[in-house]
Amino acid sequence: MNQPVKVFLTSSAFLLAFSLTGCSKSNNTEVAQYGKNKKVTQEEFYKAIKTSPSSKTILANLLIYDALNEQYGKKLSSKAVNQEYNNYKERYGDQFASFLSQNGYTTTSFRRMIKINLLSKIALKAQIKPTDKQLKKEWKTYSPSVTVQHILTTDKNTANTVIQKLNNGTSFASLAQKYSVDSSSSSNGGKIAAFNKDNKQLDSSFKDTAYKLKNGEYTTTPVKTTNGYEIIKMIKHPAKGNFEENKQDLINNLYDKWAANSTLMNNVISQTLKDQKVQIKDKDLESTLDQYKGSTKSAIN
Repeated sequence: MNQPVKVFLTSSAFLLAFSLTGCSKSNNTEVAQYGKNKKVTQEEFYKAIKTSPSSKTILANLLIYDALNEQYGKKLSSKAVNQEYNNYKERYGDQFASFLSQNGYTTTSFRRMIKINLLSKIALKAQIKPTDKQLKKEWKTYSPSVTVQHILTTDKNTANTVIQKLNNGTSFASLAQKYSVDSSSSSNGGKIAAFNKDNKQLDSSFKDTAYKLKNGEYTTTPVKTTNGYEIIKMIKHPAKGNFEENKQDLINNLYDKWAANSTLMNNVISQTLKDQKVQIKDKDLESTLDQYKGSTKSAIN
């Protein structure tokens, strides 16, 4: 998975949205009461929220989401959002609820974050098109994506046992099911999604070792990674080919790199906010979007 745009949403966003909307109708609408005939009005509630250190972040998130959704929402399907959400659920497994809690998300706010990330990538592709010069520069270091099977073990002795069984003719898929501690791939014979050298989710030792393998080869010594000890088998290691036949892959690689560039993505959001003529009327909050000022072109090499 690509790194998400660093926009974080909390349930407080909805409280701020409520207070902003409510105050425009009736500043004295009661939010809560206490004691004898004492009450908290929406105006008081709004003023209290404005003094919170997180108020500008919450407001920025609301404005960014609305601007992106207004301009690009029709290009994003609910299926894409659900798929990304399910990818996270699969990745964290039984720990998914803890992941949400530790990062201050509800299932609703997490889906909202995913939608912002996906919309921002749509905005990126709409605003910036790779040039031939950029693509040819990318081609110089390009390596096609490879597909492998792997078996992740927690200790070297187990990894050596697996390698010995492979040498004796036991199938890689059956050993992955029995020995791999990677639950997301073990049931699939250890096969993982195709990746290239720019993939940020995989350990560099894993990638470097994999790229040295030819089709059908597997590692004959355990590969030490941050997660444990790996045995890797190459399924498909295509030749580099020529520029034209790999052009779309080069375009995708560039967009992946640009999406990981926080300065560039801030500027993409900045352009969207300008396109949607977003303005902040409250003087206490007028600096909320100061970090989203710039040109998309200024952040590209």
